Amino acid sequence: MLGAGGGLLLGAGAMSGAWQWLAPEAPRERGAGHAAARPARTAPAEAFVHIMAHADDSLYFMNPELEQSLRSGAPAVTVCMTGGESDGRNALTRTPGYARLPQKRPEFVRARINGLREATARMVTGDWLSPWNVEPLTLLPGFQVELQTLRAAPQIQLIFMELVEARYVRVPRRESLRGLWLGATEQLPTLVPAGSPIRRTQRCTRQQVIDALTAVLERYRPTVVRTLDPTPTHLPKQPDFPGAPAVLRGLAFHDHQDHTASARFAQAALAQYWGRPHARPTAVDAYVGYEVALLPDSLDRAATAHKVEILDVYGWADGRDCGDAAGCGDRKIGNRSKDIRWSDNLRHRAPGTQRWAQALPDGRLAAFAVLDGEAQCWTETSAGSGIWSPPVPVGGSMLEGQVQALRRPDGTLVLFSVRTVLPRPGVAHRREVMTAVQQGMAGGAPAFGPWRSLGSPEDDPERSLEVGHPVAVAGADGTLRVFVKDWAGGLVSRTCSPEGRWSPWEAPAGQDDRPAVRIEDALDAVVDGRGRVHVVAADARTVQHWIGDGSGAPLRPAGPTRLPAAGAPPALAALPGGGVRLAIREAGTARVLLFDRPADGTWRPVTSCEPVGGHGRVALSEEGGTTVLAARDGAGLARLSAGPGRPGPWREGGVPHRGTPALVRDARGRTVAVVLGMDGRLSSARSRVTGGVPFEEWVSHDGTSDLQTS
Repeated sequence: MLGAGGGLLLGAGAMSGAWQWLAPEAPRERGAGHAAARPARTAPAEAFVHIMAHADDSLYFMNPELEQSLRSGAPAVTVCMTGGESDGRNALTRTPGYARLPQKRPEFVRARINGLREATARMVTGDWLSPWNVEPLTLLPGFQVELQTLRAAPQIQLIFMELVEARYVRVPRRESLRGLWLGATEQLPTLVPAGSPIRRTQRCTRQQVIDALTAVLERYRPTVVRTLDPTPTHLPKQPDFPGAPAVLRGLAFHDHQDHTASARFAQAALAQYWGRPHARPTAVDAYVGYEVALLPDSLDRAATAHKVEILDVYGWADGRDCGDAAGCGDRKIGNRSKDIRWSDNLRHRAPGTQRWAQALPDGRLAAFAVLDGEAQCWTETSAGSGIWSPPVPVGGSMLEGQVQALRRPDGTLVLFSVRTVLPRPGVAHRREVMTAVQQGMAGGAPAFGPWRSLGSPEDDPERSLEVGHPVAVAGADGTLRVFVKDWAGGLVSRTCSPEGRWSPWEAPAGQDDRPAVRIEDALDAVVDGRGRVHVVAADARTVQHWIGDGSGAPLRPAGPTRLPAAGAPPALAALPGGGVRLAIREAGTARVLLFDRPADGTWRPVTSCEPVGGHGRVALSEEGGTTVLAARDGAGLARLSAGPGRPGPWREGGVPHRGTPALVRDARGRTVAVVLGMDGRLSSARSRVTGGVPFEEWVSHDGTSDLQTS
């Protein structure tokens, strides 16, 4: 087997060592190029699988979450589906004499492989040259992949499938992942990298690629799977490819065609995996790709600088020798990452709702999330205990991203999510909005009727894939309103009467088929003290606001908000007297900002919170004059802040989590923060009834302390 410098190594040894991720601003030891790493408890209950198209995809679009997982001590594998061979020239296109450079695709693929493993070793051990074991791995009869195992941390592995890439961002090509997915070609060949333990070219059918990814899932039994974006946003002006075969025609997107196809293959593999017996449930996160360059920066300077540092290792920016004549990194990237807009952003396609936990009539709390593509429900064992039952499935299939739980005036719950229908003969690839209504209780947990499709505001199946995730509100009379982003980037809604009759999809008053602004996904909505409905959504420059009465009449734009660009999706809370409060992250700093809109006024700033780092949506609660925030910090921990009228300092300590925290009021009037861990367990922290400390310690689902420090 090949070593880091091309020598022979023995197979991977027993697992040893574990590391906890350090925030970029944390102190590091100097000398030998090693980063300081604190021991952390091992995490055998967690495992991560990252599925991507090219060697740099996870470094650009999944970091810093990628590094936090790699350093958690949990098993983590990254699957690179294509070789990313491009034109085989390991140089920038502006390099003098570029066109005369020889096309050495096998060598360039190996250089990209070297760059990824050096960046991975740097993240985990601090040493970019920490050695790897390399060996062939048979995933299917007749199909082998290259498996690399980090010797200093054998729970970290890389898998290279080496299928040929499209070689163009959007130009249709039969011999590509997209061509294979759409049936333009029956088989896709591999490209054998220089120095590979795989000695021959292989060819894979569409089903064999799905089966190979399924084999990876069965081998590693992940609790979290991370993919690229299966539903990117379309380009406003579509390119014309007149010579393209009919099967390859379709929308072009703000992303690389290999990214989209790899994510769709991952979806198909997950559907197959979930249909078979497996040991533990899986959560899925999809990451926005090239489109992040059009959006406000979501990371602060420290996180961006650290991300660039890792990308520079991948890009072979320093030119140091790794001992492989094929090359030690991807010089098409080189040291350019500091100037590329992908470096200062991390965005989830399903950013998560803060409204996934609700109180039951008996005072216990219920929380809902998607695992194995199905809605799951956790309930407190007794009111106020903080101890949660194991999850109980409450239906749905191929649900994506998040579940919103809406409490109706009678105390019963309604769930909302979206579902992807994968293509098969006679069935179009599409997305639809789904809902389920509570029918009663069963075994101490809410029981729901069958999930019902609310359809899509888009009749065209391809356009329906860009419909956003729903957010819903309930009026005092029981009227329900559900809102989504449509294909054009506008706001649309459906209304359900108290008798259960749903209206057609409709747009706000004055919005035509091509809205003046294009909103991003991750809406939020509340009903204020006067019964009015407020909906907010961010676009690339500001936050948009719509308002309407509780009668079900179309919303209307509330006028220019003059709010700043948001580095994360907005969160809303109702204030006494008919006003609303908004929480966003400041673009470029990730600092949490609060704004108020009085009942009959305009938006005004309230406070700029202490820096906490991190990224993603902030959960916001207003109860009894107390403001509570829950946010991800720079180490990936859920942190809390509370205070009268405005939040106080961020509380020390937190818990690792995925998605957006939920804030909900329990039977005793206390605010409870709930998060879902990487292992599928819930943790919660509850405000104190008395005393100066606003929140008790974080408690895991079984009642034990779950606190960690940044």
